[in-house]
Amino acid sequence: MSSAAPPVVSFQNVSIVFGKKAKEALPLIDRGATRAAIREATGTMLGVADASLDIFPGEIAVLMGLSGSGKSTLIRAVNGLAPITRGRVVVDTGRGAADPRACGTARLRELRRHEVAMVFQQFALLPWRTVADNVGFGLELAGMKREARRAAVMRQLDLVGLADWAEARVGELSGGMQQRVGLARAFATDAPILLMDEPFSALDPLIRARLQDELLELQARLKKTILFVSHDLDEAFKLGNRIAIMEGGRIVQAGTAQDIVLRPANDYVADFVAHMNPLGVLTAGDAMTPLEAVRHDAARIAGTATLDTPLRRVLAAVAGERGEVIVSEQGRILGRIGPQEIVDALARQQKSARE
Repeated sequence: MSSAAPPVVSFQNVSIVFGKKAKEALPLIDRGATRAAIREATGTMLGVADASLDIFPGEIAVLMGLSGSGKSTLIRAVNGLAPITRGRVVVDTGRGAADPRACGTARLRELRRHEVAMVFQQFALLPWRTVADNVGFGLELAGMKREARRAAVMRQLDLVGLADWAEARVGELSGGMQQRVGLARAFATDAPILLMDEPFSALDPLIRARLQDELLELQARLKKTILFVSHDLDEAFKLGNRIAIMEGGRIVQAGTAQDIVLRPANDYVADFVAHMNPLGVLTAGDAMTPLEAVRHDAARIAGTATLDTPLRRVLAAVAGERGEVIVSEQGRILGRIGPQEIVDALARQQKSARE
């Protein structure tokens, strides 16, 4: 991921209003009117209000907020499933930039088949088909021949650890396995953009955490550009390179997890992050004591880390070995982290959240 590259998806002042008098709502949006006020004045429903956000290649960008905040509506504008009232979405994967609102039917079909894939919350699998047939369904619609389709399907099933289940009916699979079938189906299209609308929210916590880890492992290999919708802050901070928090159809803050936790844009964001697990956002760089300030005992080294290593990984090493972790970058030792440094970092974060 690099913001030096042009964005793959660019939301440019996007407003989405549902109802016959959608355009009458636009002046009210510009004046900052609430969703309730817009509905009362025009009879329309505000989905998204003046949203601007760039998504860069290889990035996992998480849209999050409470139910009804507009996050699912916004990602559906990427493949033209949500009609844009004003503004534009530009999708550019190297096949030529496309605005789903303005492009013709043929270009929109190409966008949906080859450039943007989607994983739904409720799996959306076909129960009368086998696992392999479900994974290959999009390829079948695209006209791929049987032998080539089978080869592509088996590659994806192997990727998600379900090759042995290719001929099973989806009803024979657990919920977590069914969601992996959904992931394999999206990956099979080889689309560079993946839209994921709360894909793990229906699963129990242990399976959910496992699938989050698996998604990160797959992303490390595949380098997709992922827009992920969640209402779970810990999930968003675990997965997202950047996070956009939405309220009432508006993006109220976008940034890294550290940006949002340490510098919330308003009271809504501050309340949102107040009760989250700080281990999800703190890094080794947030906790270390510089070696200029204290000497370390080489006999007690439990591991090494870089500045951006998640603190939860450092905690596991320190707790398991009852030692300390050395923080280094490019071969240069910068500092150390022991149990007291972790306690102090957590205390600083909690104090910052209260303030």
